[in-house]
Amino acid sequence: MKKNIINIVGIGPGDPKKMTIEAYETLYSSDTLIGYDKYLDMLKDTFPDKRFISTSMTKEVERCRIAFEEAEKILEDESGERYFKVSVVSSGDAGVYGMASLMYELLPEYPQIGINVIPGVTAALSGAALLGAPIANDFAVISMSDRLTPFTEIEKRLILAAKGDFGIVIYNPESKGRKGYLKKACEILAPYIEENRPVGVARNIGRAGESFLTMTFKELSVYSADMHTTVFIANSNSFFVDGKVVTRRGYVR
Repeated sequence: MKKNIINIVGIGPGDPKKMTIEAYETLYSSDTLIGYDKYLDMLKDTFPDKRFISTSMTKEVERCRIAFEEAEKILEDESGERYFKVSVVSSGDAGVYGMASLMYELLPEYPQIGINVIPGVTAALSGAALLGAPIANDFAVISMSDRLTPFTEIEKRLILAAKGDFGIVIYNPESKGRKGYLKKACEILAPYIEENRPVGVARNIGRAGESFLTMTFKELSVYSADMHTTVFIANSNSFFVDGKVVTRRGYVR
């Protein structure tokens, strides 16, 4: 039997205009869209005729299994078998803290199903565009969420990124249950980053209330962030210009 294919689609930051053409076309041709309820809400006006199946935060495994079960359904039409077209959506890129990894972990349990990953624009890219060019050279993306990653590992990665003079993009800096985590990150990084290092924050990227702000590393430690904030700490070869944060690529020496 031919395998049915589940598309794992990165929908970008939220605004349909920031979705890739491939992602849009994949969702347009799908029968069912499955995802976190808040991400699906961003798609309902653009794809009103789709069947939506949502689960809440922390229900990722359940969500993936629902997708596999839906993909196993076969519809009959005049030409014979037609495989139900199912897409699982993630904000940003599905391979960056998204659903692609978990779907592949579960894939061996569903031998009649295949997976196709459709890339999207992750917050490190869409947020950087708002702020100027803060990651024009080597950079690291680190999530402050310790729901799935022990905080000791997060701390180690922050230190090593700072020691290597990488630009650092911080995802999930704070949440209702993780107050003070951005301040903790700043305390960890402080021995390796000078106080006047250019920093930028972007909030609600590609959604209502989108905003950005530039500041120094010293000012970042008292900044009030949330789950909708992405933090950009530029490297030591960066500067402010025209209200933006720019990291030198190295063309001008």
